[in-house]
Amino acid sequence: MSKSQVITARIDPEVMALVDRLAAAQGRSRSWLAARAIEKMARAETAFLDFVKEGEDAIGRGDYLTQEQMEEWITEMKVGARAKIAAQKHERDEAA
Repeated sequence: MSKSQVITARIDPEVMALVDRLAAAQGRSRSWLAARAIEKMARAETAFLDFVKEGEDAIGRGDYLTQEQMEEWITEMKVGARAKIAAQKHERDEAA
């Protein structure tokens, strides 16, 4: 018994031409390319859904920042970065 499942899809002629070109260039079958493309898309979309779920769960727990809190945090990060750059410049100037 085969481990794989069969799926059928309608592909427009332009896309099929691209698939055929790619299959020929890589020495692969249409089926192999389709299986890899579906796997790649399914994994990427599933990872995205998991990412969204993680965010929704965090919101449900109250683990998030408001817009105002986020803006304040970004401002603090910018101020801290500017201070660090200024201190590094001062150290270089003194060393010179």
